[in-house]
Amino acid sequence: MVKELNCNSCNTKITNLVGSVRFKCPKCGESEIVRCAHCKKIVARYNCPLCNFTGPN
Repeated sequence: MVKELNCNSCNTKITNLVGSVRFKCPKCGESEIVRCAHCKKIVARYNCPLCNFTGPN
């Protein structure tokens, strides 16, 4: 079974959404941050669940 990925900012499922991204936390490098295209466009904040890093800077 494939794990559903949700945007860290708005919790929208990003499966098959164009413009979505996944990347490691810029601070700890451990947790994966998932962002939908809409939250990237409006520069919505996200938090790392492991180190509490808040982005975007």
